[in-house]
Amino acid sequence: MAAVAVARAAFGALVGRRLLPAGRGLGVPTTPGAAVAGLGASPGAGNLLVSFPRPRPQSTSAQERLLPKTSLTSPPWPKIILPDPEEETQHHQEVLRRVNELIATGQYGRLFAVVHFASRQWKVTNGDLILIENTLDAKCGERIRMEKVLLVGADDFTLIGKPLLGLDLVRVEATVIEKTESWPRIYMKFKRRKNFRRKKILIRPQTILRINTVEIAPSLS
Repeated sequence: MAAVAVARAAFGALVGRRLLPAGRGLGVPTTPGAAVAGLGASPGAGNLLVSFPRPRPQSTSAQERLLPKTSLTSPPWPKIILPDPEEETQHHQEVLRRVNELIATGQYGRLFAVVHFASRQWKVTNGDLILIENTLDAKCGERIRMEKVLLVGADDFTLIGKPLLGLDLVRVEATVIEKTESWPRIYMKFKRRKNFRRKKILIRPQTILRINTVEIAPSLS
């Protein structure tokens, strides 16, 4: 057994010298005594333990050079570059100054607005007539104010709410012109050879409004 252990130790030392010259690289000792001590848990085991260094992870640039470029290499949408906050603030102040000048001089033309009324959105301006498939509590001739204004615009500027514009910024008023009913709609249902017929007449209330004014505040804050 001693002769077998010495032979295995000599073989291990020889392999260490051939593979790892000058004792560098994988860390396997080259002397016979050190080789016998590192062969295993017991002197007669004779297992050669060789440790290889782990490969270092390649950088992103090296991977891009090695891997071919495909449609999945980069996202399909263009890269979004956010503006500088200081430049964006200066641009906002400049636009606000120009809009205030137009409002102060009254050179903005005819205003229009998008309002939410009676579960619908309406684009209105001065003098428009809108037909609402609903009834209102107001009587004919009364003026009402549409408070849910989503947008107001002119020839050179547009103000968009998030989601609504303030009551002190825009004012849209309308007058109830007429309260009437829609034309009757007839719905028929029958089954042949069953003596089954059903007739249904549907009439909906309607209200007609006239837009009186679409006004904007004298200056924007």
